[in-house]
Amino acid sequence: MIKMRIVLLMTILIALGCGQKEKMKEATRPSEIVNKMVGGNKEKRPDYAIKAPDFTLRTVQGDLFKLSENRGKVIMLNFWGTWCGPCRREIPDFNKLHAKYQKDGLEIVGVTLTSGSPENILDFMKDWDMEYTVLTDIDNNETQEVTSIYGRAIGKPITGIPTTLIIDQFGYIVKGYIGPRTEEIFFKDLEPLLSS
Repeated sequence: MIKMRIVLLMTILIALGCGQKEKMKEATRPSEIVNKMVGGNKEKRPDYAIKAPDFTLRTVQGDLFKLSENRGKVIMLNFWGTWCGPCRREIPDFNKLHAKYQKDGLEIVGVTLTSGSPENILDFMKDWDMEYTVLTDIDNNETQEVTSIYGRAIGKPITGIPTTLIIDQFGYIVKGYIGPRTEEIFFKDLEPLLSS
């Protein structure tokens, strides 16, 4: 009789445990979490979305910028250099996007690579009317480290610039571009993410 009760009790515990495990599995499916977070009316995050690695760099004005402190904004993370012709071609389009959509939650963030001192970059920004956030090293080669970390995150080293990644409000990389693009191309991919 005692053996029968133990077997019955074990069967009930196993059944309950398996049922709980299945409920946990269902509740933690990424697509369901995303749909709950962004609501039913928003597009859901693509299956290939990648969590954007956090980083801290210095703005050319001298302030620290930490990616995770900008959660809730749509970030266009642009790896570029002042010496890069194709990068320069994108700047007017970034200026237009920044002016039009910053109020809707867009933050354009440029990570400068081997572009000289913050003073030189600031002079370049003035010449090109750049008002969006531009980042540089804190002490040494942090921009190179961030570039390397992002290359590992997306599964392909960032060797060509400009490279631009779109990071959604929740901190996921949802789109990437290698080479310059126009305002229209960027906006097509940004529009579903921006609040208007």
